[in-house]
Amino acid sequence: MSGLLHEVDQRTKLAGHNRLELLLFKLWGNQRFGINVFKVQEVIQCPPLTQLPKAHPVICGVAHLRGKTIPVIDLSMAIGVRPVPRDGKGYVIITEYNRSIQGFLVSAVDRIINMGWEQIQPPPKGAGKESYMTAVTQLDRELIEVVDVEKVMKEVIGGSEYVSAGIIDPHNEEFGQHVLIVDDSSVARNQIKRVLDQLHVEYTTAKDGQEALEVLEAWVKEGRDLPRFLALVISDLEMPRVDGYTLTARMRQVPAMQAVYVLLHSSLSGVFNQSMVEKVGANQFLAKYVPDDLARLVQQRLREHHALYASAP
Repeated sequence: MSGLLHEVDQRTKLAGHNRLELLLFKLWGNQRFGINVFKVQEVIQCPPLTQLPKAHPVICGVAHLRGKTIPVIDLSMAIGVRPVPRDGKGYVIITEYNRSIQGFLVSAVDRIINMGWEQIQPPPKGAGKESYMTAVTQLDRELIEVVDVEKVMKEVIGGSEYVSAGIIDPHNEEFGQHVLIVDDSSVARNQIKRVLDQLHVEYTTAKDGQEALEVLEAWVKEGRDLPRFLALVISDLEMPRVDGYTLTARMRQVPAMQAVYVLLHSSLSGVFNQSMVEKVGANQFLAKYVPDDLARLVQQRLREHHALYASAP
């Protein structure tokens, strides 16, 4: 298993090339699921777990690894399927999401596959809002579901989604500015929307980089001056069809979009690569998800944007 994830931290070389690597695993039966390798720190045979009284039902317990206490979540239960057998034969995928480290109990780990984001598609429209799929792809004629871990984390661990009252600038509404939100996770989109609603900022949403490009191109055709109209784009990194790195790089190739401010907002905090963000031309990176941090950055950009264009002809 150590060979399977050898030098995972160096796999960020794929970023910016609209490619990703998925770690495939099984929960119950033969259905395979996927998770982005960038978020995986290691995979281990399930260690002895210490039970937590009154913990969320899907938390199997905590594992003690290298001086850290890590909660272990039964991923099968978390997405509404029967529990993974607790016979000691399962594996724990240690991940870092949204500035926290946790393990996901799975029944088996298969392999890592290298794919282009264009091969990753949004979930079928009939999947519904309650689905735990954030994307799907095909391998050997089998449908691989990419789990919406952000939805799982929100339901299991929770966390505040509201901006502290003392942070909100009462003058935001006076600026009349616009923000484009780009994220494939409905949970993440709604979190950002709630922050912008509290800041009284208008916004448009897109479900992936391809849809965002189509929205931007439509605005250009309408004759909008994008740098003046858009205070910023808040984009996720991992998205079907076109990822956040590639979205930013393509924007920088279009004269009408070159000056638009791009904030990359991702749960990939553990393997974040500043040089890659600079390479594709993004302005800033922020790890998900702390409402106050996002609010501070957005308001700082609103003030800068207003100062830049308020007196311009």
